[in-house]
Amino acid sequence: MIREMLKNRGGGVPKSKQPGIPKLIEDTVTSTYDDVLAIIEAKIELVKIDLTKKISVAASLLILVVVLLIGIAYLITTIALLLGELTGHLFIGYLLVSLVFLACFFFFIKIRPDLLSNLIQKLLLSTHDYK
Repeated sequence: MIREMLKNRGGGVPKSKQPGIPKLIEDTVTSTYDDVLAIIEAKIELVKIDLTKKISVAASLLILVVVLLIGIAYLITTIALLLGELTGHLFIGYLLVSLVFLACFFFFIKIRPDLLSNLIQKLLLSTHDYK
């Protein structure tokens, strides 16, 4: 009867202050969605940081390899000039150095083709603490 009177007056049934199950589910889903988005954004940031670290390591290794190759080139030239001075002919020094490099090339191609790849693989695995 009270309900009918409130209904006729234009008022409604007083609503409960406690949220209903649909509201709780909506709040839970919304907070879960926000949490998942935050986790995804954090993962993306971690990937960016990890990627920039790997790129910086690769760039520094590339620079070191270039510096090493330039140093080796000057060392080889110096050895060739020294051998040329010792033999009395400059071209013989360069010839001897070239023969050493050609002998190394044919050794790794014809005699022991797997030796160099195994050596490089062990070196790479040792940098990541694999045995």
